[in-house]
Amino acid sequence: MEYALVVRWLLLFAALWAVGLPLSARLFRRLPGRGAGFALPVSLVALTLPAYYVGHLSFGPAALVAGVGTLLVASAVAGLERGALRRGDLRLAPGLDVDRRAVAGAAAVFLVAFLFAVSLRALDPAVHAGGGEKFLDFGLLQSLARASVLPPEDMWFAGEPVRYYYGGHLVSILLARLTGTDPAFAYNLALAGFFGLLVTAAFELGRGVAAASGANGRLAGLLSAFFVGFASNLVTAGRFLLAALPEGLRRPVAQAVAERSQYTVSQVLGGTSSFSYWDASRVIPGTINEFPLFAWLNGDLHAHMMGTPFLLLAAGLAFAYFRSPEEAVGERRLLVAATTLVGALQVVVDTWSFPSVFGVLFLGMVFAPARPWTLFPGRERVRSVVGDSPVAGEVARLVGTVAAVGLAGVAAAALASPFLLGAVAGGGSARTVELLSPDQRSGFGALALVHGAFLAAFAGYYVRRLGSRDGLGGREWAVLIGSFAALTVVAAVQSFAALALVAPLVAVGWVLLRFADDPRFETVLVVAGAGLVTLVELVYVNEQAGPGRMNTVFKTYMQVWVLWGSAMGAVLAGFVGDAVAASDTSLPSVDLGVRGGAVRAVGVGFVVLLVASTSVYGGLAVADHTGSPREAATLDATAFAEWRHGNESAAIAWLDETVEGNPTMLTAPGTTWSETVTDDRETVMYGWRGNPESSLTGVPTVAGWAHEIGYRGPDAYYDRVRDVDAMYVGDESTRARLVEQYDVQYVWVGPGERTRYGEIETDVAWLTPVHQSGSVAVYEVEEARLP
Repeated sequence: MEYALVVRWLLLFAALWAVGLPLSARLFRRLPGRGAGFALPVSLVALTLPAYYVGHLSFGPAALVAGVGTLLVASAVAGLERGALRRGDLRLAPGLDVDRRAVAGAAAVFLVAFLFAVSLRALDPAVHAGGGEKFLDFGLLQSLARASVLPPEDMWFAGEPVRYYYGGHLVSILLARLTGTDPAFAYNLALAGFFGLLVTAAFELGRGVAAASGANGRLAGLLSAFFVGFASNLVTAGRFLLAALPEGLRRPVAQAVAERSQYTVSQVLGGTSSFSYWDASRVIPGTINEFPLFAWLNGDLHAHMMGTPFLLLAAGLAFAYFRSPEEAVGERRLLVAATTLVGALQVVVDTWSFPSVFGVLFLGMVFAPARPWTLFPGRERVRSVVGDSPVAGEVARLVGTVAAVGLAGVAAAALASPFLLGAVAGGGSARTVELLSPDQRSGFGALALVHGAFLAAFAGYYVRRLGSRDGLGGREWAVLIGSFAALTVVAAVQSFAALALVAPLVAVGWVLLRFADDPRFETVLVVAGAGLVTLVELVYVNEQAGPGRMNTVFKTYMQVWVLWGSAMGAVLAGFVGDAVAASDTSLPSVDLGVRGGAVRAVGVGFVVLLVASTSVYGGLAVADHTGSPREAATLDATAFAEWRHGNESAAIAWLDETVEGNPTMLTAPGTTWSETVTDDRETVMYGWRGNPESSLTGVPTVAGWAHEIGYRGPDAYYDRVRDVDAMYVGDESTRARLVEQYDVQYVWVGPGERTRYGEIETDVAWLTPVHQSGSVAVYEVEEARLP
């Protein structure tokens, strides 16, 4: 294990945290803890955006200096009194002193989460192609390490820039350069760093939301960190519960579950002996249902994971806005501007969660006590038009929120235009938004398995909030229960389970936020997540990345998990608070019409049950992970190549260490071999033959892994595949012409090429052997000798 590297990265994170604290204290000055746990993602936004822009001119030391310099200047300015620069009086702002206890608590959470992830990755550090996107992710990291300008050249489509969101990999390579870390080790350390960022941001958000509501902030923060970083869905616990049923019920229930999920009857009935960490991520048919612990165990350095800390940072900014009084116009404008910058970076990190950044801002703004139209000039004129009319007030609130969030979103898109006008607008694969047919929607059982813990907690939370409101008597409760029953019947008839299980969270939450005397931000997070779940039961993005709505649910459910997981802290801390109040007659308690002892027992038991049921998977998965056989404990992501592919690893290492820049290389494309070379549309995905030469080095190849179909479209990709085939097996004049056309500088001949082409003619005047090891020969093209 490379302990020195771990210490080096921890020191860098500590430095970035210290520099980011004044910025966080300025942005989150009205929150408990003053945003101590958000300091790292705030620093990374300030570091990465300038480096990204300068990188389009030169992605070298200048970009890194621009990022670090901007961060230092922003931190220094944030620590000054308001108007200090204008007055020339550079005194520190007295109200921005940090809460040291809050910083210590958040730092402890980050340290535990980071070291936990480092330990997991050290046991399975490989960026092997199986079961994920590690070849893509590591290839992007290596491409950025080789890049002299942004965007980096596509390692699977030489001569063209990448058409994939690479902002998280950009953050990773900047951290690697600041610590002098090779990408082979930076991959796993960055992965652990993003996990630490995510769990700490959840802790900070949960702690602040709960403290603002009068609950135990520390307990809430720890619960939020648990549900975001370690908890799972109910699939694993459900299997054990099923095993406890009588024999006569067990198999019929298993068959019913298998018919409505992606499992077989034997998988449903299997115990710990058949446990696999993979199974819990494939529940709803035709979709992927990941959660953070699964994702980090699987080990991809992927966009939908790296975008989560910045999504929670945006949620924190929305919370700060939610807490800001109406007269603090400058503060609220600053929070909207900061969200704009976060949204701009999020476009490049994880475009899928870009709308969610502004969706959370919209909810935080529309439900905040401060009226949103007061952000704009002409406030007095609007105030006179609105007057005392509640209808006009609601319309003005909605219009003002749409205007403010719309302007912020457009500004963020403009800031991210270098990416949007290249990677997105230039995509060769068509994307359309389609309506979901009833037969494609999620069933009641599948939704309950994936979201059941959250749904149970939020249902109890809503009952608790409604029960605390004056005037909600038996008749009102009867109406609510009857409405829910009717909605359930409609949902069953229309095959729309989310209409009964999830949509009520939006409707009741909206009522609580607009009409309760003390609207709470945890309700905003509940509504945000419920809105996303409901949305993907109505529409999906039809694209090449996966059949049907697979990719839409895949990318959206991670956002739902981190928003709901963060809300769980405040929600469950409220139950614990009720239990404490019920056991102490000197404390006020919520009147739910039951005795104090019952409140105490039910509240604590409910929290314990939720924690226990969502811990079963984590305990088994981590135990299985640590107990699996391994070659060595290391953070070297490429060591597996030597362990498992020794005939090719030496040549790959030579290519990575010897060849500089981005010379074009010719390798066999990452598809299966067909009898004809004119059309080859059957692909092999997630295997070693997915162009390891380019994926592990970043040296671009003419036509690489078939992922490019999703980025360029099938015609562009297979045109290149045919040209690659001709360069290996065509006549000499065709080979020479195409080699010159694609500016090929190296030709790779290894097992993949021999399997696809058989005997390859390399005894030509314009090819010079430059490396031979194992089963690989590498040739350099002498351009001057091309016929």
